[in-house]
Amino acid sequence: MFGRTSEAPVIEADVIAALSTVNDPELHRDLVSLNMIRDIEIDGGHVTFTVVLTTPACPLKSVIQEDCERALAGIPGVEKVTVVWDAQVQRDNRLSSQVDVPVKNAIAVGSGKGGVGKSTVAVNLAVALARRGATVGLLDADLYGPNVPLMMGVTGERPVSRDGKNIEPIEAHGVKLISIGFLVDAKTPLVWRGPMLHGALRQFLGDVNWGELDYLIIDLPPGTGDVQLSLTQALPLTGAVVVSTPQAVSQADVVKSIAMFQLEQIDVPVLGVIENMSGFIAPDTGVSYDIFGSGGGRTVAEDMDVPFLGTIPIDPAVRIGGDEGIPIVISAPDSPAAKAIDTIAADLAGKISVLNFNKPKERLFQADPDLSILS
Repeated sequence: MFGRTSEAPVIEADVIAALSTVNDPELHRDLVSLNMIRDIEIDGGHVTFTVVLTTPACPLKSVIQEDCERALAGIPGVEKVTVVWDAQVQRDNRLSSQVDVPVKNAIAVGSGKGGVGKSTVAVNLAVALARRGATVGLLDADLYGPNVPLMMGVTGERPVSRDGKNIEPIEAHGVKLISIGFLVDAKTPLVWRGPMLHGALRQFLGDVNWGELDYLIIDLPPGTGDVQLSLTQALPLTGAVVVSTPQAVSQADVVKSIAMFQLEQIDVPVLGVIENMSGFIAPDTGVSYDIFGSGGGRTVAEDMDVPFLGTIPIDPAVRIGGDEGIPIVISAPDSPAAKAIDTIAADLAGKISVLNFNKPKERLFQADPDLSILS
């Protein structure tokens, strides 16, 4: 690709001009006007520069690198190109302007019914994003069935407060966590009415020392109940992900979950549907068996006109990892299920970047005054 020589030296203006022809594949604007090109250095025929991605989980990094190298190959005298990567996650402007929480993006993971693997998906998405270099928090909002401590291997941990005001989250696998499971005995049932649920969510959002987070993943309880309404009134969610299984009984509930987020008084963008437990791949033969059917998640996504993020196959390692507190993206990263989750996490990060880039700056979030985390 390279190798053409020239007596004239390579100059920065030519490099900038060439890179201005390279578009971000998702934002569809050139890297220069997006201010994604930084720190250009020229040493003879060797050009080095930094590309600042909109997320460290960018799914199209290799495409950007190839396009940059191809553009610079047209400059006489360029013999070698080195791309240095950095990332600056775009902030949801409603979060930064309306709520005093140091979180750039808040993503709810919900489901229309229980038993579809929603918490497993939420946990693994959070860890997958963290493994790609993002700063990630995981809020277990499933107050009646808090499974995150077990799935992240931190049962028995208790949060502390260093200043007597804010709670320090528990950290595991590169993710900051908070859950009611850290605060109550595992054998004690949580018999709370709405106001107590509101108060717990308010504390989890406003009284936890999250630090600066690129993504806060929120594991919702199944259904369309009180916690979902309280959360959307207390925090301007960047978007929601809905988890389904392939069979028809799950599809009907997914429709209700998507419709809830699309209600005018809630107005949360649905980033996509994930079909979990989508076939079992026999490890000895590689043959896939559709134990719960297939394609239901994609069908619902198309019918509801929302993105389909992908499928996650059944894998006993998912259950083992959840029971042992080591998510499958760590315990078996090369397994089909882990690879599927990692791909979905990258796609999700890309969709969030595009959503924030295209979001009108004047769109404001009106918090319920009775639920505001600033009160």
